[in-house]
Amino acid sequence: MKAARHVEEIGRVLEGSQTGRDSFVSASWRRCVELYGMDPMRADPAHIVTDAELRDHRKQAEWMIAAARSGLQSLFRQVAGQNYVLLLTDAKGVCVDFFGDDLFTEDLRSAGLYLGSNWSEDLAGTCGVGACIVTQEPVTVHQDDHFGNAHIALSCTAAPIFDSLGQLAAVLDISLLRSPAPKTSQNLAMSLVTTAARRVEMANLMAESPRDWVLRLSSSPEFLDVDPEAAVRLDGAGRVLGYTRAARRLFPDGSTILGHRIDEVLGVSVDDLPDLMRDRPTEERIIEMPDGGALFGHAIAPKAPRQPHQRMRQGGALAGLTGGDPGMMRLLDQAERLAPGAVPLLITGETGTGKTRLARAIHMTSKAQGFLSLECAGLSAQALAEACLDVAGPTTLVLRRIEDLSPETATALSGLLDRRPQLRPLSTSCLEPARIGLPRPLFHRLAGCVLTVPPLRLRRDLDWLMTRHLRRHAADTIRLSPSARADLMGRSWPGNIRELEQVLDVAAALCVGPVIDLPDLPAAIDPGADAAPAATAPRESLEQVLAACDWNMARAARRLGVNRSTILRRIRAAGLHPPA
Repeated sequence: MKAARHVEEIGRVLEGSQTGRDSFVSASWRRCVELYGMDPMRADPAHIVTDAELRDHRKQAEWMIAAARSGLQSLFRQVAGQNYVLLLTDAKGVCVDFFGDDLFTEDLRSAGLYLGSNWSEDLAGTCGVGACIVTQEPVTVHQDDHFGNAHIALSCTAAPIFDSLGQLAAVLDISLLRSPAPKTSQNLAMSLVTTAARRVEMANLMAESPRDWVLRLSSSPEFLDVDPEAAVRLDGAGRVLGYTRAARRLFPDGSTILGHRIDEVLGVSVDDLPDLMRDRPTEERIIEMPDGGALFGHAIAPKAPRQPHQRMRQGGALAGLTGGDPGMMRLLDQAERLAPGAVPLLITGETGTGKTRLARAIHMTSKAQGFLSLECAGLSAQALAEACLDVAGPTTLVLRRIEDLSPETATALSGLLDRRPQLRPLSTSCLEPARIGLPRPLFHRLAGCVLTVPPLRLRRDLDWLMTRHLRRHAADTIRLSPSARADLMGRSWPGNIRELEQVLDVAAALCVGPVIDLPDLPAAIDPGADAAPAATAPRESLEQVLAACDWNMARAARRLGVNRSTILRRIRAAGLHPPA
């Protein structure tokens, strides 16, 4: 009888009647019927992704899981014994973390309140997670607010979690298998989940900003230092680099936030931040607002950059791979810390970025004596066994283009690594880790840690790389003319370092005299979209390209293949500003 009344009410909503439901629930019901073709009478089972899909979703959400884990544990302790279950889903609605009572595991699995469940609206109908993803606001979907009969016993309260760039990153949901009838019974759940989501955003902002100013804000001095309401991350000029969702209300509706100076919306500049640090009483840290109100501020100063390892400072195999590019410096610092151990490493990156060179440099920094390098394409199980037959003692095994292993050889490699613990695999691939089609057990045997080499178009040490190659491989007297250097600095380099070195070798052979000029340079070769490597990631952001070009707009325009006026227009539209 209840199900019949539920179907009847959905019919009235579709006809345009107001039934007293929250507007977002009515709108979701209409989408369920008109867009997704759902039938409320069908008791469809929960949609659970495969184990492989769940691993991929969790891999992509690792940073959010890490930021949220402590908050979820604290929240679950608050509701322990009240039969609540907590779900953390990614922005697509797939549950990537879960807290629930082990006594009800089977009931929770069947209801979809478990790891791997997909609560996107187009699959699950009207539900807390799905509605939260659509509205990007905290919602409670209570009992027969749900569209399908399979879920009308549930009560789900969900709050969105945004990353520091203002994009939806996850949803935090607190659900009950059975709850009291009044929807107001979930008001406490709403308060708990929105507070927890805010704290997760704060934890994420703090974790990614050790070298920037952070200004935390509260309407109450009592909670300023322990549980602030909002926060922004600022550069040395006071421009906003990131923010929590609650800071959105400080800025005009619809305006961009990133790149804005904080003194445009609050009565505080970057020069005032030291006066808002913890050595002053909270009630004295007052920030005036344009509307005459006030907030209390807690400024956290940037941390000093961590000093690199002594070996990096003194040079060596790893230090010789960069001329100071920040991204490469971070990568090589990681590589140096990992090199002495036995953790298997997967080195990814576009073709020609220097993955094999990095693998050799890691070996040279490691404690291994033996070195063996194998090309995986066409490698048979027998050839693999023969190559490793005489291996003795700690040995580095470099496996180039691991994605090209045949199934037979992949199986043989698993067995080999089991039998030869002294072998440390360093694998390279042009594919992103999620796209490498190896058996999962073998993949995890090879990818203890993933190191991704940046493409040449995003490196800031291109000039150093050109000078170093000319010194090593051409006559000491050969140099680049300013016009030739400017041309090369503006190329996009789809073949990366390999292409750069070939271009310089050709130019050195063609030039007459000691100076390579524009006519000596071979024309840039564009392989075209169809020939682009499968591993190429989505095109980098305009800000990344500008940073790699030191904000030289003409150079950035050449790398992106557009006019300088187009770059200027995109910069204005994105609200970007050069670093101070």
